[in-house]
Amino acid sequence: MDKHEPAARKRYGQHFLHDPAVLARMVASVEPAPDDRLLEIGPGTGALTQTLLERVPRLHAVEIDRRLVAHLRSLYGTNRLALLECDARDVDITALANHLGQRVRVVGNLPYNISTPLLFHCLGHAAAIQDLHVLLQREVVLRMIARPSTPEYGRLTVTVASCAKAESLFEVGPGAFRPPPEVRSRWVRLVPYRSEPFPGAWDQAFADVVAAAFQKRRKTLANALRPLLLKEEIQAVGLDPQLRAENLTPPDYGKLARAISFLRTHPEHKMRGSEPS
Repeated sequence: MDKHEPAARKRYGQHFLHDPAVLARMVASVEPAPDDRLLEIGPGTGALTQTLLERVPRLHAVEIDRRLVAHLRSLYGTNRLALLECDARDVDITALANHLGQRVRVVGNLPYNISTPLLFHCLGHAAAIQDLHVLLQREVVLRMIARPSTPEYGRLTVTVASCAKAESLFEVGPGAFRPPPEVRSRWVRLVPYRSEPFPGAWDQAFADVVAAAFQKRRKTLANALRPLLLKEEIQAVGLDPQLRAENLTPPDYGKLARAISFLRTHPEHKMRGSEPS
């Protein structure tokens, strides 16, 4: 490590990339063009930043650690690197894209301790994002791309499937970081959908039904969704109320979301059948 580089801080979940071959492979998969608007999350000591700046004239980056902000400014000044000193979860990506006049491309080595909420924050601005290339803990990526009826399949899988296409590109070992983490990582690409991937995916009720189902994933749908839908209402959309959360595909959750949305706006159609058993 360069003696002038700040040391990683555990409180921020910092593991700095340093392997030139890995960094080159990451940037090659992004294929940044000179007129792209890049937003790097968690630039750290600037290893990925430097590799990106070999391809683009300027980029934006968000960093919460003031030591690293000072270090990066000493390296790049402000002409080529526009630094936002804050928690990445507080960045209004939509406002940034509007300011820049085009959708942004998000890249970054996401801190393990907040990777999932940070990912959800980005996807909440999906309309302002062209794509995301991020480094995540291997287990998180496996959950993102899992198949129904597998142990990894869950709320993260279904939520991501409703707004973006996820693709695991390659694995990165602990030796590519300083200090080395105790887990393996994967570089993943997410491309937000520009239109609804399946009916109900963007209904307000979608998040509600997915959360309710997986909060009680060992229970049948009839029991897990009792506050939202009766057994007969689940059957009415063509699903077996005796199935469990992990047995449903993302489009199945879209069907349930549309049913809930309809019943919320037309309560007179709510069934009065027997309570689920």
